[in-house]
Amino acid sequence: MKILVIEDDRLIGDGIKAGLGKLGFSVDWFTEGKEGEAALYAVAYDAVVLDLSLPGIDGLEILRGWRKQGRNEPVLILTARDALEQRVAGLQQGADDYLCKPFALAEVAARLQALIRRRHGQLQPVLSHGAVAMESGSHTATLNGEPLVLKSRELALLELFLLNAGRVLTRAQLEEKLYSWDEDVSSNAVEVHIHHLRKKLGSHFIRTVHGVGYTLGDP
Repeated sequence: MKILVIEDDRLIGDGIKAGLGKLGFSVDWFTEGKEGEAALYAVAYDAVVLDLSLPGIDGLEILRGWRKQGRNEPVLILTARDALEQRVAGLQQGADDYLCKPFALAEVAARLQALIRRRHGQLQPVLSHGAVAMESGSHTATLNGEPLVLKSRELALLELFLLNAGRVLTRAQLEEKLYSWDEDVSSNAVEVHIHHLRKKLGSHFIRTVHGVGYTLGDP
């Protein structure tokens, strides 16, 4: 899943980017509020981690602008402002969740996963399709109840297909979700990941829609 992080504290931002990356998220991190604000209009993000105390612009102002423009991406506010009235103000301005600093990275990841599932109408933590099941919280998957050994990008790709069952995803969309803006991506990277998933899950698990992209096959 692709996450936008707007956090001016470089130690915190770097920790979030690295930590979420190890958990299979693709993360774009901005330290400048205006740059982060504009990024949401340029890339399809699954969720946003937004600090409130940013140089040049307040995080709540960014959030108000997004909601006014009809942007509905889930937003997790991450801030040192822990007073009750400040938390209420953030939620009233359109935030979906609120987490105060200091925080545990595992909780950030769990809250993001819950927000993304909710956005896709998946209220249960286990995503499934046929004999394949994935626990989004622990990022583990099984086939016929037996554990699967998947690399982080394979897990991210599997989760992406499970959350978008019934939809055809283009190669460009898959690339955008799997890689951050500062990563070099080889021309056949997506095809390689899909090839590996098919070897592990069955050749018909992911179906190619010629000239369009890929979608889940019949269960």
